[in-house]
Amino acid sequence: MNRKIYLIWFLALGLWINSCSDALEEELVTDVSAASYYTTEKGLQDAVNATYALLKPFYGQEAGFAMTTFGTDIWTNGADGGHKSFNFYDTDLNPAEDYVELAWQTWYRGINQANGVINRSTDVEMDEAEKTVRVAEVRFLRALYYFQIVTTYGDAHLSLEETVDVEIAANKTPQAEIYGQAIVPDLEFAIANLPDSQSDYGRATKPAAEFLLGKALLTRSYTDFSEGNDAARAETLFGNVINNYDFALLDNFASLFDITNQMNSEMIFVISNSKEQVDSGIDEYGHRGHLYFLQEYDVRRGMTRDIANGRPWKRHRPTEFMLSLWNRDNDVRYDASFKHVWYSNAGADATEANPDTGEPARAALAIGDTAIFIPGPMRNDLWPQSRQDTKPYIVVTDDEYSERLFPSLNKWIDPTRPDRQKEQGQRDFILMRLADAYLLRAEARLQQGDAAGAADDINVVRTRAAVAGQEVAIQITAADVDLDFLLDERARELAGEGWRWWDLVRTGKLVERTRLYNPAAANIQDYHTLRPIPQEQIDRTQGGYPQNPGYPQ
Repeated sequence: MNRKIYLIWFLALGLWINSCSDALEEELVTDVSAASYYTTEKGLQDAVNATYALLKPFYGQEAGFAMTTFGTDIWTNGADGGHKSFNFYDTDLNPAEDYVELAWQTWYRGINQANGVINRSTDVEMDEAEKTVRVAEVRFLRALYYFQIVTTYGDAHLSLEETVDVEIAANKTPQAEIYGQAIVPDLEFAIANLPDSQSDYGRATKPAAEFLLGKALLTRSYTDFSEGNDAARAETLFGNVINNYDFALLDNFASLFDITNQMNSEMIFVISNSKEQVDSGIDEYGHRGHLYFLQEYDVRRGMTRDIANGRPWKRHRPTEFMLSLWNRDNDVRYDASFKHVWYSNAGADATEANPDTGEPARAALAIGDTAIFIPGPMRNDLWPQSRQDTKPYIVVTDDEYSERLFPSLNKWIDPTRPDRQKEQGQRDFILMRLADAYLLRAEARLQQGDAAGAADDINVVRTRAAVAGQEVAIQITAADVDLDFLLDERARELAGEGWRWWDLVRTGKLVERTRLYNPAAANIQDYHTLRPIPQEQIDRTQGGYPQNPGYPQ
């Protein structure tokens, strides 16, 4: 905000996938005048695409996962990496934290980019209907960036005008005004002017705008500045998304994360990636989620690092509480979300028993044999040490979990990377999908005291999750539904998808549930429901900039 912002910042990023002939494309444009280029039709189109590009430095990157996954009831830290202050809530979670600054700067760049498009579009000569759609897209994106800011930092700077030079003044506008002046009207405009679908994959649509407005109103419904009909309007908007379009839940939960099936009927809005561009390095981002949720398999007997099993950065591991949430006898989602077996890719010679360490004799492992097996929740008791000792492979039960060995989320594994060290992946980042719309509508209904309606929506999601033949057993009733149950269900369905910290903040459950279920987060305090204002913002604002309560000034 408080630096010169170059409006002609077009990232040559792949916001499309290579299987789609009509897709949202970007062109690298530099050393041109915003005043002249943005007022041409091609310049406006490029400027709109550049507004999408600013979604990518956060979502699917380590910053996004650190800020939304760490420090919650269901995820804690693994052995490696930095930024663990987001999990520990210690003194390193302060205004100088790099990711706190990155998110703030990136989202305000997105806002300013959107402001530039909106303000300059009036001078562009092009088909008016198409121009209106493009303006609606950037107003959708501006609302998204502001929504991210207020749900992360609280009161913040509000500007609906383009910044073209250095500014040293900034306001701290109450969240209520940001909702009222930016988020809600921008999304209402987007709903009124966006089409139901777009041929360019990755562009905003009317249902995406309805989903986002529903989530914004639902979030506001918990606040002291809520409007009386927020939850009811949210319910209606999620109902529109569910009923008025061609979205449908996939029959198989695991199919959601099949990398060959990314463009499917459940996706409402995604940040799309191009394999060609991430593999070539043109896109420096791509989806890096495959790095962060994997245990240290590559130093175990019979194993070496490879493409199929991923590059295990050991950032995020499940809490004991999260692993208790699934009933695997009637729910497929744990088995579909976590990896259980690692097959030997290196082979191993037979070993003799070692009486000094207690290690039993092991038979040789051929390539393709089981090398590591994690039974997982509800199955650990089947594997006492006496049984483990009879196997040639390593069995990791819950008493052996550590920061290096733990059940590994497999939603983001990307076996299509060109080599085992490649950090960028080609997966799309899912911002909105239909099952989430059902769960959010259930929450909106619960906010209005309609537990039966909430149970109906949750049961739609649970029916898809049922083990074959267990569709009746997995159903719940209104008596089962309260806010904690709903948050548990969101964990079962959305684990690792980047929403947990925001979910807990929205519902007022962050401190309570994190204290209960994440021992590493023992330092969490009430003020941690907001992130600190970045130090750079404070230093570069004339007269300073107010810090959020609890953090050092």
